[in-house]
Amino acid sequence: MRGRSRSGLSGFWILGILLGAGALFYYIGSRDLPSDGQPRREESPSPAREEKAPTRPRETSEPQRPDTAEEEPRSSEVETVAASAPAPAEGGRVALVIDDLGRSLDDLHALEELSVPLSYAVLPFEEQTPEVVAELRQRGAEILLHLPMEPAGAKDPGPGALRLGMTPEQLRQSTLAALQAVPGASGVNNHMGSGLSADEPSMTTILGVLSSRGLFFLDSRTSAQSVAYRVATRLGLPAAERQVFLDPDPSPEAIRAQFHRLLGLARTRGAAVAIGHPLPETLAILEEEIPKARALGYEFVPVSYLLDRPDAPEEPDE
Repeated sequence: MRGRSRSGLSGFWILGILLGAGALFYYIGSRDLPSDGQPRREESPSPAREEKAPTRPRETSEPQRPDTAEEEPRSSEVETVAASAPAPAEGGRVALVIDDLGRSLDDLHALEELSVPLSYAVLPFEEQTPEVVAELRQRGAEILLHLPMEPAGAKDPGPGALRLGMTPEQLRQSTLAALQAVPGASGVNNHMGSGLSADEPSMTTILGVLSSRGLFFLDSRTSAQSVAYRVATRLGLPAAERQVFLDPDPSPEAIRAQFHRLLGLARTRGAAVAIGHPLPETLAILEEEIPKARALGYEFVPVSYLLDRPDAPEEPDE
C-alpha cells in the first residue's frame, strides 16, 4: 500500500509539470497573436510612415558676373541696332570720303567694288599719284586734293606740306603746286593739319587760292580748334565738315560702330560726312554694311552734294 501511494504521487507530479509547461507555452505563443487569433505578419513600413529627412533648401548659385572691363560691342549686337533703326523719313544722305590715296592703284580697284559714289582724296606727291588721278578722271569720279598741312604733333605730313611760319606767298605757291599735281580736283580737304588749320591767317591765304579757282573745301576736323570751315564760309567758299572718322581704331568692331554712328547722324540731321582710309578692314566693313544701309533707305552721294553754299561776300566799297 505504501508502494502504491508513492507511485501515484510521482505520476501526479509528472502530470502537473506537463500541464504547467503547456500553460507556459500557450502564454508565450499568445503574445504574438492579434485579437482575431491569426498570426501577425511583419509589415514593411509604408512610404507615408517613413520619416523623411529634412529637405535642404536648393542651392542657388549667383549669376556669373561679367568682367568689369567694358567689352567691345559684338558684331551681332551692332547689326541689331542697325536693323532696328527706322528708314529715314526724308532719305538721309551719306558721303564717304576716302583719304590718303595716291600710293597704290590697287586701292581704287577695291573701292570700285563698293558700287556707291565716293569722293577720292588724293595726296599730291606720292609715288603713284599721276596714275591714280588718271584712273579716277577716266571713271568720272569726284576727286579732292588731299592737301598736306602741318600737324600739332611731331608726325610728318609728307612731301609738299604747308607749314606754320610760311609766308603768305609761300603758302599760295605751295597750294598751287599741289593743285597742279592733282588735276581735275573739284575740292580740297586737309591731310593732318591740326596745327595749321587752327591758324586763321594761314587758312585765309590757302582758302583764298581755292576761292579764286572755284573749288570747295572739306574741313577734315583733325583738331577741335580748326578755323577752316568758318574761314571758308566767311570767304563765300562752298564748304563742309567731317562728322565721323571711320577707322581711327582699325579693328572691325570699332569701324562697324563708327559706320552705324554715321548712319545715326545722317538719320537725325538729314545728311552726314565720313572720312575713311583704304584699309582692308575698312573696305571689308563697308562692303558688308553699305547694302544694309541702302536697304534701309540711306542714299550715298559725293561730298559735293552736301556742301554749305554761303552767299558770296560783298565787294567792299571803293
